[in-house]
Amino acid sequence: MILDGIREGFSLLFSLDPEVWGPIRVSLTVALTSTVIAAALGLPFGLLVGLGRFRGRRAVVTVLNTLMALPTVLVGLVLYAFISRRGPIGSLDLLYSPTAMVIGQVILAFPIIAAFCAAAVERADPRIQQTVFGLGAGRLRAALVVAAENRAALAAAVAAGFGRVFAEVGISMMVGGNIRGYTRNITTGIAFETGKGEFALGVALGVVLLVVALAVNLAVGIWQYRGKDQT
Repeated sequence: MILDGIREGFSLLFSLDPEVWGPIRVSLTVALTSTVIAAALGLPFGLLVGLGRFRGRRAVVTVLNTLMALPTVLVGLVLYAFISRRGPIGSLDLLYSPTAMVIGQVILAFPIIAAFCAAAVERADPRIQQTVFGLGAGRLRAALVVAAENRAALAAAVAAGFGRVFAEVGISMMVGGNIRGYTRNITTGIAFETGKGEFALGVALGVVLLVVALAVNLAVGIWQYRGKDQT
């Protein structure tokens, strides 16, 4: 039975079945959008925390590390409370939409990207900043140079954020609603299809989930290897 389901799952995948590729499109669109936004916010914040010397910095790092372990259902619950019709911003009509999924996933990815970025630049060679300062550049320029020198580590931070949101299910289910053709993504599709006995369709979606995750990690690994080879 399991082998038959796997065989049928691959058949559905390569036949371009809309029941398979619809959730794939939603997953990629929402995860990429939320990762780009989270990176745009998290990388500068991580640079600030990693390179800055200010009161309360250790507390900020601790909070970021704690938020990295946020349960997706908790994020979904809090966001649901805000965007439901009785919530503070319920009038925006965001519930059960891809926009709500993006907001939730940005909240999930931001602390991961920021914490990994902060850890990477904090361990950077201090001589980089000293050299830049010695040439008369300011703190912003020094931060950009440190980021450029550690771009492989920052890429890994962004990849970690993408992997977290691409594979999450709690936020997508709670604020996305698993609406067919609109908010149903790979993870909610797997849960829904296997729950009603459609094992083959769940397998097809699961294969894509694994392939995308593998591709992202391979791309980052190759980039890191080439970066070390060039140095």
